[in-house]
Order: sequence, then C-alpha cells, then structure tokens
Amino acid sequence: EMEAQYSKKMQALREELDLRRKTEVHEVEERKNNHISELMRNHEKAFNDIKSYYNDITLNNLALISLLKEQVEEMKKKENQLEKEKGDVLLENKQLKEPLQQAQEQVAELQKKLVHYDKDKEALLNTRARLKVAQKELKDLQWEHEVLEQRFSKVQAERDELYQNFTKAINEVQQKAGFKNLLLERKLKGLLGVLEKKEVELSEVLAASNLEPGAISLVSHKLEDVLNSKNATIKDLQFQLAQVCKAHDDMLQTFEAKLMASGIPLDNLGFKPLASSTLGR
Repeated sequence: EMEAQYSKKMQALREELDLRRKTEVHEVEERKNNHISELMRNHEKAFNDIKSYYNDITLNNLALISLLKEQVEEMKKKENQLEKEKGDVLLENKQLKEPLQQAQEQVAELQKKLVHYDKDKEALLNTRARLKVAQKELKDLQWEHEVLEQRFSKVQAERDELYQNFTKAINEVQQKAGFKNLLLERKLKGLLGVLEKKEVELSEVLAASNLEPGAISLVSHKLEDVLNSKNATIKDLQFQLAQVCKAHDDMLQTFEAKLMASGIPLDNLGFKPLASSTLGR
C-alpha cells in the first residue's frame, strides 16, 4: 500500500514536474523567439541605416568626383593659361634682365656714392669743427706768442744784465776768495813751520839741560798747553778757510743755476770758474 501510495505520489509529482518543464520550455522558446525577432528587427534597421549611410556616402562621393573632375578640367585650363603666361613672363624677364642688371649696377654705384657722401659730409663737419678749434687755438697761440716775445725781450735784457753782473761778481769773488785763501794758507804754513821749529828747539833744550824728571814733566805740561792753544788756533783758521771755500762754491752753484734758468750756457762765460778743493782736503 505504501509502495502504491508512493508510486501514485511519484506519478503525480512526475506529471507536475513534466508540466512545469514543458511550461518553462515553452516560455524559454517564446522568449527566444521574441529575442530573435527583436534581433532581426535591430539588424534589419542597422542594415538599412548602414545601407542608407553608404548610399549617402556613395552619392556624396559621386558628386565630389564630378566636382573634382570639373575642378581638374578648370585647373588644366588654368595650367595651360599659366604656362602661356609663364612663357610670356620668361620672355619679358629675358628682355628686362639686361636693364635690370644695369639698374642694379647703377643702384650699387649710387649706394657707394651715398656712403662716401655721408662719410665726406661727416668728415667735412668734423673738419669744420676742428678748423674752428684750430683757429681759436691759433689766435690763442698768436696772443701767447706776442706775450712770450715781450717776456723774451725782457728776459734777454735781464739775462744780459745778469751776465754782466755775474761776470763782474765772479771776478771780484774769485779775487777776494783767492786772496783770502792764499793769506790763510800762508798763515797756516807759517804756523806749522814755527811749530815744527819750536818742537825741535824744545827737544834740543831738554836734551842739553839735563833737567830733573819733575822739571821736565812741568815743562812738558806747559809745552802741551801751548801746543793745544796753537792747535786750536790752527783749527779755527782751517774752519774759517772751509767757510770761505763753501761760500765761494755755493755762490758758484747759485750763479750756474741762474744761468741755466735764463738759458745761458756756461761756455759763454769765456772762462771756467775756479772751484775750491780745500773742503775735500
């Protein structure tokens, strides 16, 4: 009974499942058919769109080809016309080439002349400016020349007077200095001779007197005092002689500097001033 019951249930379930399967299969087939129909419609629409698009492109291309053919024909005409014009222009250029070359040469020559003209014009302006400056400098120099001539005349007169005074002063100074130097040298030589003579006489007296050592020492001290006094006198005379010689030499240097400042050569004196050698000795 249970087997029969379950067999019955199984049969009912199997029928129910079979019905459900058929129903689902029917729905799937219906959806498939609908999807196929929709795809076919879409494809047909797309095909029609593509067909119309390409038809439009074809028509446009045909129109463009026709237009381009017309343009090519027109361009060929223009090309022929341009070739003809080119021949005419080449012929005209050939005819104008020689005048153009001549005109270019003339332009180059005129440009050179223009450059030289500008340079000459600038040089002329500079020369005029320099001429004005030179004229002003010439006037200044002429005025300075006149002033210098007057000063030169005055300096010449002063030079002549200075030359005369210098010659006279040199002669007088040389005579005075020579005479004084001679007197001092003679006096110095005389003192030196007397000193030597006194020393010899003193030695002879001391040798002949046979004095005691104490007396000899006293006499020696007195003699040394006398000699120191005489040496001091000799140094004073030598110092006076050196002062006179230095004054003489300073005066010579001063007059030589005056002569050189006045433009008078030393050779024009007619004699060579005597320089003293006492200072060095």
